[in-house]
Amino acid sequence: MAVIDDMPDLKVGYRIEFSKTVGADDVRKFADVTGDDNPLHCDPAYARRTRFGECIAHGMLGAGFISAAIARLAPHASAVYLTQTLRFLRPIGIGDTIRAVAEVKSFDEKASTATLTTVCYNQRNEQVVSGSALVLLEPLK
Repeated sequence: MAVIDDMPDLKVGYRIEFSKTVGADDVRKFADVTGDDNPLHCDPAYARRTRFGECIAHGMLGAGFISAAIARLAPHASAVYLTQTLRFLRPIGIGDTIRAVAEVKSFDEKASTATLTTVCYNQRNEQVVSGSALVLLEPLK
């Protein structure tokens, strides 16, 4: 395993963010790619009869935004997931703007790994997803 020794920005407290507004088309594409066509996500008539009152995005779509933030974590390396924990705290609605934040909590230079806290916020700055991740950092060559 290669040791990453030229990552001056990657230290405890380093944060990276990714933001996206969720559209109905994003939810449809996610359903098509994953096969998760739960009517709560894909059928407005059904979703209106639920506690949410409308279609909501898949929770894992929010988790995907965390992955997008982690992909931007290190300018000189690719980050590969080793683990990710998730808590789904609030629904993500169609039209919500989600800000995914990954923050380095620890960095093991010898093992080329970083432990991160991961949180998604909606446009009201409410947490919608929270968790932690362990990533392997593979140097770009």
